Amino acid sequence: MAQPDTVTRILDTAEVLFAERGFAETSLRNITSKAKVNLAAVNYHFGSKKSLIQAVFARYLDPFTARFHTALDELEARHPGEGDEIPLEELLETMARTVLEVPAERNSLKVFMRLLGLAYSQAQGHLRRYIQDEYGSVFTRFTELVRRATPDLPDAERFWRLHFMLGTVIFTLSGLDALRDIAEKDYDEHVTVRDLVRRLRPVVVSAMNAPLPEPPAAVRQAS
Repeated sequence: MAQPDTVTRILDTAEVLFAERGFAETSLRNITSKAKVNLAAVNYHFGSKKSLIQAVFARYLDPFTARFHTALDELEARHPGEGDEIPLEELLETMARTVLEVPAERNSLKVFMRLLGLAYSQAQGHLRRYIQDEYGSVFTRFTELVRRATPDLPDAERFWRLHFMLGTVIFTLSGLDALRDIAEKDYDEHVTVRDLVRRLRPVVVSAMNAPLPEPPAAVRQAS
């Protein structure tokens, strides 16, 4: 089997180390040592650690964004009339299906989810700006469709619920191996990724549709 080219080897190594250790804890020296390349190769192909981090995300987010836009186009074509909003469950199912399709082209679902989790918890300013600038359009489009599907939710509440939902999905799928081991050992269940998604879907739909929380006591007293 031919050795992967230098760029691919650097990216493959970087994404695994970033997912395992985090961005700050992974040095370029860690990456070059494991990838068996010199620092000059990283500098030549990427220029900086920031650019390397962005390139790692691009390998997942480029195909994800293209596929998700296409999937949303198909959904909107099936619901063309004014007032014919796409149901929330269809939106979430489409997002889940697209998420599952992309890692097959790259490394693994677990790595993809861990990288997304890091983008939330460890993202530096440059990464947030990069993701917003390069991929913000598809997330803005999805959020707008969710807004139409949940017209009774205040905007702030919808924001929190979307992030609670994403946190649940990222935690569940990034810990996939451990969860499957527990299910097999304790409940004699052999769980596939699609089984997990099937179980997860009604939970996140219910969470998005849950009754609004009670306002704080101070607000109730003031009113």
